[in-house]
Amino acid sequence: MKLRAEETAALFIDFQEKLMPAIHDADAIMNKTVILAKGLQEFGVPMAFSQQYTKGLGETLPVLSNEVEDFSYIDKTAFSCCDCEEIAAWIKNSGKKNILVCGAEAHICVMQTVLDLMEAGMNVFVVADCIGSRKLYDKEMGIKRMEKEGAYMTTCEAALFELTGGAKSPHFKVISKLVK
Repeated sequence: MKLRAEETAALFIDFQEKLMPAIHDADAIMNKTVILAKGLQEFGVPMAFSQQYTKGLGETLPVLSNEVEDFSYIDKTAFSCCDCEEIAAWIKNSGKKNILVCGAEAHICVMQTVLDLMEAGMNVFVVADCIGSRKLYDKEMGIKRMEKEGAYMTTCEAALFELTGGAKSPHFKVISKLVK
């Protein structure tokens, strides 16, 4: 199964001010996540951003939100984004069959969202270098579980070049510069 921009949407889960500083390797994760968001914008891939209990965990980190045109977020209190009516409606209304997923924490909100998306019949692509947990072991276990359940694992660079398709794509130069 190959990612194509016209069939793909992306879900960015809980990259928040009070959560991300506690995430193992947060700086590297945020760097890749910003690249992913910029690249997806190049393709016109629709993106949704969740925030878990914004009052307690704060806003999406400005390093990410400032790079997204017309940034807005959807507040949630459930761990799975699919249990938030507004996010579930956004996914359904997107009309896309492929969902790229990234965020925190890998073994909680990301994993529960991925499991629910797959149960709903979506093709789910987890961007492994754009997810994190406070403890590396929890991230690793989350990845193992999602993969065993049938999620497709990818990386930021792999996903963006898969969407590009080749050097003759009008997006190739932009994506090449982003990932360098």
